[in-house]
This record gives sequence, C-alpha cells and structure tokens, in this order.
Amino acid sequence: MTQTDRIATATTAAPGTVPQAWQGVAGAGWLRRLLIGLALLLSAMFLVLPLAVIFAQAFAAGIGGWASNIIAPDTLHAIWLTILTAIVVVPVNIGFGIAAAWAIAKFTFPGRKLLMTVIELPFSISPVVAGVAYLFVYGAQGLLGPTLEEAGVQVMFTIPAIFLVSLFVTSPFVARELVPLMQAQGTDEEEAAITLGASGIKTFLRVTLPNIKWALLYGAILCNARVMGEFGAVSVVSGNIRGQTNTLPLQVELLYNDYNAIGAFAAASTLTVLALVTIFAKVIVERRAEGAIRRRGGGH
Repeated sequence: MTQTDRIATATTAAPGTVPQAWQGVAGAGWLRRLLIGLALLLSAMFLVLPLAVIFAQAFAAGIGGWASNIIAPDTLHAIWLTILTAIVVVPVNIGFGIAAAWAIAKFTFPGRKLLMTVIELPFSISPVVAGVAYLFVYGAQGLLGPTLEEAGVQVMFTIPAIFLVSLFVTSPFVARELVPLMQAQGTDEEEAAITLGASGIKTFLRVTLPNIKWALLYGAILCNARVMGEFGAVSVVSGNIRGQTNTLPLQVELLYNDYNAIGAFAAASTLTVLALVTIFAKVIVERRAEGAIRRRGGGH
C-alpha cells in the first residue's frame, strides 16, 4: 500500500463515524469541553454582558423612566430620522447592487475589474474619512460648495447629507452578496429565456430575480443594519444639530455627554432592539436560503 493509499484509508470513514486519523483528537473530551467553555465565556463577556448592561441601565428608573426618555422630542426625532435614512438608502443600494452585479457577472467589458474595485472602495475607507471627503466636496469651502451656495442649495449639515454619506458607506453590501452568486450561476438560463422570446425585463423578473432573491434579501439586511448603526461618517456631515440632524447613534452620544445616562441607555436599548430584529431577520433568511438549496438539490 502506498503512502497516498494509507492517508486515504486513514481519513475515510463511513457516514456518521469519526475518521480514524481524527479519533485521537475527537476522543479528547476534556479538550472539547474546554473549547466550548472558553467560547461560551468569551461570548458572555464580550456579547451578552454588554447587552445586559445596556438594558439594565435603560430600565434603572423603571419602565416609566425608560418611556419618558424615549418619547422625548429629540430622541423621537432621532429614531424617526434613523428609520427614514434606512427607508431612503436601502432601496437605492438594492437597485445599485443589482445593476452593478448584473454588469460585472453577466457581461465582459473593459474596466470590469476596476468597477469591482471601486464598488469595494468604501470597505477600505474609514467612515470618518468618507465624511470629511464629502465635506471637502459639498461643504461651504469645498470643491462644489461655493457653486451650490450661489444656487441657494445647502448640502452639508442637512438630512440629505446624511443620506448621501450613508449611501456611500453602505453601497458595497448588496453588490458583494450578489456578484459571486451571479457569477457562479452563469448566463445559461437567461440566454435560454431570451432565445425563447422573453424580453429583458421579463427575463430578469422570471429568471434572474428568483435565483438571487435570498442573496438580495441578505445583502439588504446587512445594508440596513449598517445604515442604522452608522456613526462616524454621519457625525461629520450632519453637524450634530439637536432635534434636526441627529440620528439615533448620535443621540446616544449627545445624551451621554449631557450626563443623562438613563436617556443615553434608553436610546441605546432602542438601537439594540433594532439590531436584534435585524439579526433575527438575517437568521430567518439564512435558514430559508439553506432550505431552498436543499430542496433544489433533492429535486436534482
């Protein structure tokens, strides 16, 4: 028996059994328990404990104290502005992500790799740097600022500035989820549909969209989470105007700096709930996507 055969025999096992080469490691129950315990301890220290502190501090003055801080006009405005930003930004990024992924995955053209690099650029730039860059372009002393000012248009320190910088920061999320999937799927189904007489729109709605719907939802959820939690870029371009351009993350900082700890934690608890809802939606999408893949595999 050759060395290759011995390795194959050692690493091959019947379904449901542990390969012979790994039985020594798998049999070390103490090591398995140690690793699991360590993982649970670190999760409790860095994930569960901070979340518990947020809610404990938020309700330190009781439900009435929590509610009175949440319904404060500035905090309500921050919640509304955060949701409004997500409502505006996420659909735009969905459209951009679909268009970019379609172009990159389905067509070959000069500058294709450059386009993918540009799409991923926000991942490599600090959000604060992105905010400063927008300030240097659209601010009063920026590249386009004087021209906009002469036209009576103010971009920086307004709600549209929050939309713009949030679009930049979150623009890669949908495209990054769709490009690998669409490249793996190829163009055979679309070409078959067009050959049978389907229009471009009908081909997209009947063929492409059903094949990418789970990845599209997953990317949209990630984009939404980032929009609602964005702090650095928004803090630069919004001006932190109380009750006008403060999103929920900025409102948490503002309340904390005002020594209103209960109000800050109440606002943080609302942001945490939004994040947990996003995570829950993400888990549901992942499970349904896995189920769809299994059903498709079983059908074959």
